[in-house]
Amino acid sequence: MNSHLSVKQQGQINIILRDHNKQAAEGTAVHAETEANPHPFQIVDDHLASFVGMDRLRGKVKEIYAQVLIAEKRKQAGLSTDNQVLHMMFRGNPGTGKTTVARALAKIFYDMKLLSKGHFVEADRGDLVGEYIGHTAQKTKALIKKSLGGVLFIDEAYSLARGGEKDFGKEAVDTIVKCMEDHHSEFILILAGYPKEMSRFLSLNPGLKSRFPITLDFPDYTSEELLEISMDMVKTKDYKLSKEAQWKLKNHFHQMLQRLPHNFSNGRYVRNLIEEAIRKHATRVIELRSPSKETLMTLDVRDIVFEEK
Repeated sequence: MNSHLSVKQQGQINIILRDHNKQAAEGTAVHAETEANPHPFQIVDDHLASFVGMDRLRGKVKEIYAQVLIAEKRKQAGLSTDNQVLHMMFRGNPGTGKTTVARALAKIFYDMKLLSKGHFVEADRGDLVGEYIGHTAQKTKALIKKSLGGVLFIDEAYSLARGGEKDFGKEAVDTIVKCMEDHHSEFILILAGYPKEMSRFLSLNPGLKSRFPITLDFPDYTSEELLEISMDMVKTKDYKLSKEAQWKLKNHFHQMLQRLPHNFSNGRYVRNLIEEAIRKHATRVIELRSPSKETLMTLDVRDIVFEEK
């Protein structure tokens, strides 16, 4: 034991006894916890750091992760905890990263131990809707059974509402809602599609909207983000863009965003453009007798060709 002496007003003296062993144990515990997990969101950053224009997404996943960690600490402290419902709605135009993000979330939630398998199942209307009465429920249940322990991603989910009340798509939605109740917390369902169409889709079943507590919007990329995506794409293929090619691309993206703001800004367009540039580069360089490594790697303005839209 050691003593700490403190003097209060009017000459009153308090002597506070401290246990050296207890202090050392507490200090060790705090140090160990800090050392074991110096960056609590490292798991999220490791999976999502390379995603362009996804700051809000990273923030949302970190919120989920923080809640998981705190729920475990509350459980250890004897406090009540609720299981998180993680079914999600993704709203955005094509090529804004919805499928890529969903695939990454399956891995993240598995690492968080929120999913037992962490596999990713991608589906659309054709995988859910049958050809006769009863067939749709059978197909939908089989697909959800296949997804247990992982993530089920249904793209263009609004297409299930395409035919109105008499369409089998409504049966698929009703079956999904029932399975979400029967298999609570056993899988994560992500519905994705265009923003306006997804809003209308939620009205198809009264209990649908409340079952998706997390909605993530995927905005169109800016011209700067599209250029960043371009540079990342060529880097993964061991190419690089010359400064002039970068300027040409950025100006093109800016002009296209002005002309076609609602259906242009997406990664698919960029991927097609880069693949075309690589083919143009190969056709140009093949004429050279002994191209240098720099030449073999560099896409320049001659390789960046745009089709009229």
